Amino acid sequence: MSTPAPVVLEAAINGETRPEKNPNVPRTPDEIIADVIRCLDAGASLIHAHSDDIRRTGRAAANAYLAAWNPILEARPDTLWYPTLAAGGDIAETLSHLEILAREIPLRIGVVDPGSTNLGGPDEEGLPVGLVYANPYEDIRAGLALCERLALGPSLAIYEPGFLRTTLAFHRAGRLPPGSMVKLYFGGDFGIFATRPGVSFGLPPTENALAAYLDLLEGTGLPWSVSVWGGDLLATPIARMALERGGHLHVGLEEHFDPDRQPTNEALVGEAADLVAAVGRPLANAEETVRILGLPSPESV
Repeated sequence: MSTPAPVVLEAAINGETRPEKNPNVPRTPDEIIADVIRCLDAGASLIHAHSDDIRRTGRAAANAYLAAWNPILEARPDTLWYPTLAAGGDIAETLSHLEILAREIPLRIGVVDPGSTNLGGPDEEGLPVGLVYANPYEDIRAGLALCERLALGPSLAIYEPGFLRTTLAFHRAGRLPPGSMVKLYFGGDFGIFATRPGVSFGLPPTENALAAYLDLLEGTGLPWSVSVWGGDLLATPIARMALERGGHLHVGLEEHFDPDRQPTNEALVGEAADLVAAVGRPLANAEETVRILGLPSPESV
């Protein structure tokens, strides 16, 4: 009997979630440091974190990350993590902090959102209001090219099926950088920003929806994970299905929302780890995560 493949358990610890939505979300450097250590000890092998202001770009954005990540990496030097994109005026500004971080501290993973979609919530009539999250093809190329140049494995956020089809076009052309991981984002009842249900994005967290994504991924060999934004991944059937089909899990307060419950990141990671154990797969450590993702060596820069 073959040994079950290890599971990469990712903790997205804050995103743009604010304390008004969940008071346990870490926002300050000291809070982030403590939270990351707890998540690592609970079984996470990959961390995604924002700083406290997504509007910072370049050196200011890098310094905000360094305030938390220098101490974390000093304490846990093998930690795998990645920041988010900045809210810049153009793609150069949006990506400007990544090169600074990659040259000053250990960074093995980048971030690319390969598509565009509407994001929002319901108004008083229950009708959708919000914004267009736009990532044109030229910006996607620029993000992937930066990852290739800096030897960063791209974390590919898949909000909608079209995001995955764009990703696969790069894959077929041999232009997807080494270390790429597909992150399948399913829309929960509350979507990304809302605290009232009724408007979401993408596919719902159902077995049929996951099966549709897996049809597209068939034969690619790309590692993939599942998450539910505006809901609870472990309360849906796709968490167990993903583990049974060879996938990985992505949890944390960036995406989790339940109006009746305010967990910590540590609790969400622990619950996910319990499900991984129940399915009979081991948790990946940092070294195994590097191998599973096929992350390039920093020396290749």
